[in-house]
Amino acid sequence: MSAVPHPLNSLLHALPAAELEQIRPLLETVELTKDTVLAEAGAPVQRVYLPHSGIVSMVVNLADGQAVETATIGRDSMVGASAALFGGPLLTDAIVIVPGSAAMMKADDFRAVANRSNTFRTLVILHEQALTAQTQQSVACNVSHSVEARLSRWLLRARDLCGSEGLPLTQEMLAQMIGVRRNAVSIVAHAFQQAGILRYSRGYIEIVDIEGLRRTACECYRAVKTHTERLLGPAE
Repeated sequence: MSAVPHPLNSLLHALPAAELEQIRPLLETVELTKDTVLAEAGAPVQRVYLPHSGIVSMVVNLADGQAVETATIGRDSMVGASAALFGGPLLTDAIVIVPGSAAMMKADDFRAVANRSNTFRTLVILHEQALTAQTQQSVACNVSHSVEARLSRWLLRARDLCGSEGLPLTQEMLAQMIGVRRNAVSIVAHAFQQAGILRYSRGYIEIVDIEGLRRTACECYRAVKTHTERLLGPAE
């Protein structure tokens, strides 16, 4: 672990410089290693993570063994904020699916900062509103829209968070993210590759035609992005 440099996480970046300097000693930079479980559903939250890079998936595990993503967390968000603030458990698992790094703050420190700083607490509340909107939109999307539209929506979000057209993701992982079977993603990914929208190999997806991907995405990508930027401003 190391001290946090100039933040890449847009929520930290949005804080006034003086407030950021006050909390900087409470932050540590940690590596987000792929498949690491940062927090488990039902367990008390010990740490809050504010990613600088990489992607963390908030996942609900069902009794039949299926797992479905409810929200995609990256550099415009944080993991465990509401649970840390109010002392409750997370309702989902938080799993790293694309490696990166994050600022980490102990839950007790996070709660203390929020209690003494109206600016910080307001930022947390706005973030939770944006996260709720993303979760609700994802539920509606998975019920109402085609696999093509859902996959496009998710890949666009992942591209925004990673800042790259290349994403180290398997088709099995993508299927879990949008709540479908792997063969459904395989069929769509093959069609996208034939159309020149994607190029994929085992464990790696490359977006070749971003405009083509935007055309196939449903309105959910733009709705979540617009609502998040309205609440929190554009990610730096």
